[in-house]
Amino acid sequence: MSEKEKMINGEKYNPMDKLLEQDRFLAKSLCVEYNSLYPDDKGKKNEILTRLVGKRGHNLTIEPNFFCDYGYNIEFGETVYINHNSVFLDCAKIKFGDNVFVGPNCGFYTAIHPINAKERNTWIESAKPINIGNNVWIGGNVVILPGVTIGDNSVIGAGSVVTKDIPSYVVAVGNPCKPIKQIDNK
Repeated sequence: MSEKEKMINGEKYNPMDKLLEQDRFLAKSLCVEYNSLYPDDKGKKNEILTRLVGKRGHNLTIEPNFFCDYGYNIEFGETVYINHNSVFLDCAKIKFGDNVFVGPNCGFYTAIHPINAKERNTWIESAKPINIGNNVWIGGNVVILPGVTIGDNSVIGAGSVVTKDIPSYVVAVGNPCKPIKQIDNK
């Protein structure tokens, strides 16, 4: 099994593998090109996003600067807005539902590095997916960690660090992020 297959399957893998390194270089090159475009160059932006991300619905807007590791592990639903300075460490899938709005300076981190220093120094790592439901609003400066699912119709308050799953129809805030209010689903 290749290191890329191991990564995608959620197993331990070596990110310094030549194929994975090439994939990262391509994705980062496309990000540099995307980030250098003029704001009204929608045609070129769409062309780059089509080449870069795994799946995308209509009405995807990603403001510069946008950074990712691979791109092909990111999936966007219909009508998704990502504000400035987003970072996607997409070693595992990062999936967005429909009608998702993300504030500036947000990070989506799927990579997991070993706690044990000796093991960590071997460069072996793993990753867990992130799933964002439909109709979710993520405030500015939010960090979402590996393995997290955010339920439909929820709001994540600015500055939160999301370490565990967040249910549907809640406002959640803090570090660690926790639900503080139920949202009326009528």
